[in-house]
Amino acid sequence: MPGHEIDLERVICRLADLEEYGARAFTVGGGAWPLRGFVVRYGNEVRGYVNRCPHAGHPLDLRPHRFLTPDRAMIVCSSHGALFEKDAGRCLAGPCAGERLQAVPLQLIGDVVLIAASADLAALSAAAR
Repeated sequence: MPGHEIDLERVICRLADLEEYGARAFTVGGGAWPLRGFVVRYGNEVRGYVNRCPHAGHPLDLRPHRFLTPDRAMIVCSSHGALFEKDAGRCLAGPCAGERLQAVPLQLIGDVVLIAASADLAALSAAAR
């Protein structure tokens, strides 16, 4: 990746490690309050979100990396079944209808998915609490 310096602290995964219509959790940072989020891929698009339900305040995945409905069409909260759009994180059904997941700005450098250099990791970590 000539001409691009990658901040390894912000690396989430390689695009090839993320199934075409899959999702996976990530943790960036250290200490008591790292950023816990997840990425979701649909086709060539990848979106990132803080792993926190806007309704209950807990992680969306009760089982590791389980963020999608069985048909992989939508993001689902495992505890109460709220359904979210992949591309915008808007809740379409459930107790938080109309609310949104907190987006995590991403950047793709070659095959590497990372949190965008412009993202405020401290603010995103605080949103995850």
